[in-house]
Amino acid sequence: MIEAATGRSYERALHREVAAPFGLFDTTLPSDAKLPRPFVHGYDRDDTGVPEDDSEVVAAGWAWASGGVVSTPEEANEFVRRYVAGRETDSKTHAQQFQFVQGGSSEPPGPGTNSAGLAIFRYETRCGTVYGHTGEFFGYTQFISATADGKRSATVSINAQITPRLNPVRFAELRELYELAVCAALD
Repeated sequence: MIEAATGRSYERALHREVAAPFGLFDTTLPSDAKLPRPFVHGYDRDDTGVPEDDSEVVAAGWAWASGGVVSTPEEANEFVRRYVAGRETDSKTHAQQFQFVQGGSSEPPGPGTNSAGLAIFRYETRCGTVYGHTGEFFGYTQFISATADGKRSATVSINAQITPRLNPVRFAELRELYELAVCAALD
């Protein structure tokens, strides 16, 4: 869709429309299993319980437009602050993104009560409301969020894939960690 709408490859559109305006110089879209250095290693446990490094076994780029972007926590934080505040979109588009459907949830679910907007989720926690996204891939689980004005944010990067299906007990603990990060950001 992006290529049809812009006349550019997804990679070029991503750079021109997101990376360059947001100042994301360490954010990439890998096309193979080799990650740009330095990177956080992601792990999974084999059948015996021994951690295995999944970092370059499965190419992040295989997820491509569905989450294949690799970024530093600092740049993910900068992105979510600017994106949530609508600094790079017009007011009409921003208003459309912030029309939320109750019960819609990112995958895996974020902290608190989740609602889905257009490419953004609302997380209503005991400490306040933030907006952002979660994601998971072999060896990794992520959460980025910011306040509506983009002044405060929370970013949590875990170097293991933790989901409700793979490990419900650990995932409940991770959701609590997400909420603690939001509370710290809003304090």
